[in-house]
Amino acid sequence: MSVLQKIVEHKKKQIALAKQEVSLWELQGKLLEMKTPAKNFKSSISVPKDKLHVIAEIKKASPSAGLIIDNYNPARIARLYQTHRVNAISVLTEEKYFQGDLYHISLVKQVTTLPVLRKDFIIDEYQIYESRLEGADAILLIAGLLFKSEIQKFLDIAKEIGLQCLVEVHNEAELNKVLDTSADIIGINNRNLSTLKVDLKTTVELRPKVPRDKVVVSESGIRSKEDIKLLKDLKVNAILIGHYLLEQRDTMGKALKELLT
Repeated sequence: MSVLQKIVEHKKKQIALAKQEVSLWELQGKLLEMKTPAKNFKSSISVPKDKLHVIAEIKKASPSAGLIIDNYNPARIARLYQTHRVNAISVLTEEKYFQGDLYHISLVKQVTTLPVLRKDFIIDEYQIYESRLEGADAILLIAGLLFKSEIQKFLDIAKEIGLQCLVEVHNEAELNKVLDTSADIIGINNRNLSTLKVDLKTTVELRPKVPRDKVVVSESGIRSKEDIKLLKDLKVNAILIGHYLLEQRDTMGKALKELLT
């Protein structure tokens, strides 16, 4: 069983337990009481069009790297990212393999005015409602985990409750599946989620196949000015970068500035 399959199996058990504590119906009821609208994630990562925007990620660990940052403080990292003028923040909330937590979203929201993306393995509509209740402005949908009908259903639910979706692909088959839905923000993940290998050629190959009216985000494996230049030349709208920044620890801000200037 691959790491991805293990994550999904664990996620299914987690969701089942969560539903026993708070039902989907209860989540939907609580959502009716929310008055604060979500921030516009899409606009933040695509306007102006001639700029390469940055989604900076907050995560403690990953299956490929193990522990990335000790003394993990999501709020402190979020403040640093905002100080260095990133355009949005991604918060990894998967618990077992990434040592994240859903409540980290609310911690980040308390200290930043930036849109926040919940990055997790979303396989059930229950997770969409809990994301909005926790304060997320957008969610990640992974095409490789979902049927086309599920992607469209989740897009529709998210739109109805004010969330936007970054829909992630890794190959042409997944891209074609997503382009047959209403997804308007396409993430190209340079990391193969089955093998965990990273190659920016994934963006090089897939970017030309994405219609120009879509917002395109290149994810994973971005570590140098050369990588940034390559992605600028490809005219992606935004990059999602986390591991490289987080492993710099106390010099994250300096590393971010050096990459982008």
